[in-house]
Amino acid sequence: MLDVCLLGTSGMMPLPKRALTALMTRFNGSSLLIDCGEGTQVSIRQQGWSMHDIDLICITHVHGDHVSGLPGLLLSMGNAERRQPLLIIGPKGTRRVVEALLTIAPGLPFEITIQELTQPQETIRAHGYTIRAFRVNHTVTCYGYSQIIERTGKFDVDRAKESQIPMKFWSRLQKGETIEEEGMVYTPDMVLGEQRKGIKVTYCTDTRPVPVIAEEAKGADLFICEGMYGEPEMASKAVEKKHMTFVEAAELARVAEPGQMWLTHFSPSLVHAEDYMPQVREIFPNAFLGKDGKSVELMFEDEKN
Repeated sequence: MLDVCLLGTSGMMPLPKRALTALMTRFNGSSLLIDCGEGTQVSIRQQGWSMHDIDLICITHVHGDHVSGLPGLLLSMGNAERRQPLLIIGPKGTRRVVEALLTIAPGLPFEITIQELTQPQETIRAHGYTIRAFRVNHTVTCYGYSQIIERTGKFDVDRAKESQIPMKFWSRLQKGETIEEEGMVYTPDMVLGEQRKGIKVTYCTDTRPVPVIAEEAKGADLFICEGMYGEPEMASKAVEKKHMTFVEAAELARVAEPGQMWLTHFSPSLVHAEDYMPQVREIFPNAFLGKDGKSVELMFEDEKN
């Protein structure tokens, strides 16, 4: 099971009833955060989730509304007695920005590793997550992220016995370990059935609609996409500022066919966003307007029954 929470839905600036866009997920005791604008730690507290267990932070791009909350968050994590290392992933320039922000958050009691993305598409595996980063099209270098929780095949007792694998190795093989002993090599595929369907969440913001977004969101359980502007008359501004309209996001979802789509990263001037959802649902029926604190528990297929 993967817990997903849209911490905020505002673009550019936080509003009294709308926090800056950020996403947090939890899986098997480890949390992942995408973006950390001003006040993100407040949104986490309001949700009742813990900052202590954040092991991975993915930065889409280094505009202030996506990174300015890092010093406060990191200080709070330190005050919560976190000691485990933290990995921060982002585009080129992330290291310079994070190190500058850390000058007002000195003496953190945990190590921070910063990994900069340089390729159009990259894959990172950490803490049970498989992260696929994909470059999108904004005014600065920007990435979207798919997070995938892979699901191995079920343990097959008959296969293990037929292969004469000692029972003492079964648990380790089931966890993905390869074992060598007395000239024999035992691999997980010798005891596991076919790989089962995992869980996939694709997230992108601050971009024009580009084909790679639909490609990455293909078959996702949840696709979270920016909709900076709902008004049709704002289409030219979306092109100018390299953002998306609600309708453009819906067209991506129509191609990608995810389980559902949530819209986020709304312009501060967009007051009645729900008014524009009927047109969105004509294009992709299972579309929902993102709201601060909107959350869902995504289950593995065999957990749904």
